Amino acid sequence: MNAGAGETPAEQSWLIAANVVRWRRYGEGGQELRPGTKSYRGGSKVYVIETYAGTGHEQLTTIGRGRHTGSYIRIDMATRNLHTFRAVPVYSPTVLRLCAEAGVGGCWQQRGDAEELAARLGVLAAGYRTGHWDAPHPTPCRCHECL
Repeated sequence: MNAGAGETPAEQSWLIAANVVRWRRYGEGGQELRPGTKSYRGGSKVYVIETYAGTGHEQLTTIGRGRHTGSYIRIDMATRNLHTFRAVPVYSPTVLRLCAEAGVGGCWQQRGDAEELAARLGVLAAGYRTGHWDAPHPTPCRCHECL
């Protein structure tokens, strides 16, 4: 969209967006299922602002709308609980402000950098989901791999 008369165009940055898994395995041997995570509803869109390379990207810092309040929150979460990583332009002043306040440098000016990391995170998340539990899936199973 073009800015109208007297309006300044919104600042744009590239972030990695992902969705929270609808159902995740939980409990003894992963035999229980829970919807979403403690902080986010299943299917919620979140923005990844930091990855922890020292841990093999198993943990990410995310910004998204909280399950209980609906307002934006910033939390660390397991990579295996996210899917469909993609690079997206972000114009939301709140998301950009929270990203800047975190001081982690998760906002990219170039689309290619964000797309490269998003592709890598998608592969890693799938591997973490399949490798986290040593037990077979419960029957019936509604986890991300089984749906």
